[in-house]
Amino acid sequence: MGNFDKKDLKFVGLNVVLAVVAVIVILFALIVWLRGYTQHGVEVEVADVRGMVQAEAEPLLHSQGLKLEINDSTYTDKVPLGTIVEQNPRPQSHAKKGRPVYVTINATTKRQITMPNLQDISYRQAETTLRGLGFKVDEEHEYKPSQYRDLVLDVKANGVSVQPGAKLPVGTKVRLVVGFGRGTEYVSVPNVCGLTLQDARKMLLTRRLIVGSVYFDEPETEGVAQFVYKQVPEAGARAIEGETVGLRLSADREKISSSASANPMDGEDSWF
Repeated sequence: MGNFDKKDLKFVGLNVVLAVVAVIVILFALIVWLRGYTQHGVEVEVADVRGMVQAEAEPLLHSQGLKLEINDSTYTDKVPLGTIVEQNPRPQSHAKKGRPVYVTINATTKRQITMPNLQDISYRQAETTLRGLGFKVDEEHEYKPSQYRDLVLDVKANGVSVQPGAKLPVGTKVRLVVGFGRGTEYVSVPNVCGLTLQDARKMLLTRRLIVGSVYFDEPETEGVAQFVYKQVPEAGARAIEGETVGLRLSADREKISSSASANPMDGEDSWF
């Protein structure tokens, strides 16, 4: 220790100071480098890309210094196919440049669902089953003669029978063909004069009666409504459940009032 003079002490102190300065310089340089590397403090407002397809959203985000990444897909009929339905970060939020924007895209094709076997089950059970699978069920059923009442005989889509096991896009509208067995009770035939064919059919079905022969006085023209002005059996007559009612229609509403006082059966047997 005796040989350790002031000159040596000064040398050691200088080295310590230089080492501390070097450490400070290195730390400062590292912080500057990290700030540049992470672009600390540089953020952009994230664009709203919902409702866009990938080809539109990708260049928009790229222009902001962001990246698009698809992390999920879903299906909904509320937005066009192939469009973005969700994004993270959310629109108008702020994110650093270079950050990915994760999106969920609506499927480009509709999900396919399988038609179940519905024959010989009640139409109410069939409706519940079909709606649960994702089909849309027409509120108006098609009826056919059958010894069993209210049982499903067939399912149609766009007027064509759909066999069990067939695959259709989700949301397809289908119509049930239901058996309409002849009943044993009498019902009063309602007055359907003044109604369109569709409304007359609905009215008759409330009494468990079926539209039979239908005649139009004028050719059917798109956009021109025709109305019932004669019916057989006449309104108020008694009929057994499941019987048919013949209808005659015209676009001339005046025929309804002019025939109101006449018996629909008088001299009109020939039009059935």
